[in-house]
Amino acid sequence: MVCEDSDMTEPLVRSAVAADLDPITAIYNHYVEGGPVTFDTAPYTPAQREPWFEQFSDEGLYRLFVVEEAGEVRGYAGSFRFRPKPAYETSVETTIYLAPEWTGRGLGPPLYAALFEALEGQDLHRALAGITLPNPGSIRLHERFGFRRTGVFTEVGRKQGQYWDVAWYEKPL
Repeated sequence: MVCEDSDMTEPLVRSAVAADLDPITAIYNHYVEGGPVTFDTAPYTPAQREPWFEQFSDEGLYRLFVVEEAGEVRGYAGSFRFRPKPAYETSVETTIYLAPEWTGRGLGPPLYAALFEALEGQDLHRALAGITLPNPGSIRLHERFGFRRTGVFTEVGRKQGQYWDVAWYEKPL
């Protein structure tokens, strides 16, 4: 669908496919290299991200969605194993990343909505998210989706010569 006031198309949210690995990796690498949003410190190649990508499926607990605008992947959101111990199987950690030039443009809410819609009816009890502080945009998005802050790990990660706090959020599923 074409918007009336521009030549931009409506964003499309869909399950990620292997062909999305290049743009997903590029988006992630921006945050690896550009700040403390992720505590990875070296960029990845798409080949290095393949094992990470293989944990996701079109059904079940571990899902990965992308948002496209004008035929280009602009962001992604996923759910993945919170911890490897069996008692944690009904909890997932969630994540969302948008290309930096596409943050604040309304792509995050439909992307996260698709993820949580896909998780409905699954044998899940909690979704968890760790947010490096400060990150007011991510906090607003998570709170909009019913997450509440449960605590802060202070100075838990060191990146770019500085220690960073991580706030933990949870959402009942």
